[in-house]
Amino acid sequence: MPQTPAPVHAPPKPTWDPRDPVRPLLRPTIRIRLTLLYGGMFLIAGILLLAIIYLFTAQALRDSTSELPFKVVTGTVTATTDWCRLPDKSTGEQLNNAVSMCLRHQSDLALDDLLRRSLFALLGLSIIAFAFGYAMAGRVLSPLGRITRTARQVAGSDLSRRIELDGPDDELKELADTFDDMLGRLERAFSAQQRFVANASHELRTPLAINRTLLEVQLSDPGAPVELQQLGKTLLATNERSEQLVEGLLLLARSDNEIVERKPVDLAEVASRAVDQVHAEAEAKGVEFRGERSPAVVQGNGVLLERIALNLVQNAVRYNVPEDGWVEVTTETENGQAVLEVSNTGPVVPAYEIDNIFEPFRRLRQDRTGSDKGVGLGLSIARSVARAHGGRIIAEPREGGGLVMRVTLPI
Repeated sequence: MPQTPAPVHAPPKPTWDPRDPVRPLLRPTIRIRLTLLYGGMFLIAGILLLAIIYLFTAQALRDSTSELPFKVVTGTVTATTDWCRLPDKSTGEQLNNAVSMCLRHQSDLALDDLLRRSLFALLGLSIIAFAFGYAMAGRVLSPLGRITRTARQVAGSDLSRRIELDGPDDELKELADTFDDMLGRLERAFSAQQRFVANASHELRTPLAINRTLLEVQLSDPGAPVELQQLGKTLLATNERSEQLVEGLLLLARSDNEIVERKPVDLAEVASRAVDQVHAEAEAKGVEFRGERSPAVVQGNGVLLERIALNLVQNAVRYNVPEDGWVEVTTETENGQAVLEVSNTGPVVPAYEIDNIFEPFRRLRQDRTGSDKGVGLGLSIARSVARAHGGRIIAEPREGGGLVMRVTLPI
């Protein structure tokens, strides 16, 4: 029997969000690690050097004081310190031993003083070494910082930016040149995509607009047979569905890019407009609107953000229960983010179907392409617009049926 391949585990996520401007002060950057490496190596080398000097000096002092280079035969020797005690009346041998002990004690004091001064010197030099290592690591890694800044600018849809790193032909310059080549290919690819979207917009809209005009003219003829009028209405509805599909595809292609020009947009106002636009359809289906909408101002494109709210509210109304249904639309700010939440009554949604509803042309199993509830692009467009604004959208099954759609955007 064929063996089942082992599951591929995703790599561990970082403990800090790269998109978050407020980062931990002591996050494990390469610069910090290099500083610790350089400073630690210097500290270890200094400790070893200090220990060797201390041992050599101690051995030399002990050797020099083990045997006096003179002998006291006669005379008087007076101690000048309290720790050196000499006998008042003694023979020459006793006096020599006492002097030898005093000298040995003095050498121990000299060693202690040497060790203390050396430790203070090592501490000062370690601080200088760590500071110097931090500065040198920053200088060595400055090309990486330049690459990172360029990558962030490129993430803002500015594909014309290039690193153009100067300096020696080392690994960092090779990385920067490779990154520049990749940016060139991406810029050409995105330019081709934009041209395709513009051309497709014209080529697809024009014939559909012509078909709609011809059908409307035919339906306006009062003398047209009933069968022809019914056929015209069917074709007009099909043409309108095709126009919605084309508009959704073009909006989906445009919204996948980062929003360059941003303006203050209140999600409460956006949600209220979406509710007003769907209010007539909700009344026809017997769906009640609920929820309080508190001010939640974000920086973004008002038209695209309104598209998110409109798609979510439309889906909440269309995928609802036949009687006594409701849709709750709320907006608020939470943990430095603006939140738009749309929940509704409706059919029970299995948890394994949640990921599928965000894919283009994917619906729940009970709603296939024959459904009149949409073209299957609403949630895909909402997710693309949320990503373009640096946010995200998640869906959770609601207990008792329906969904809870939650959009979070940075303020």
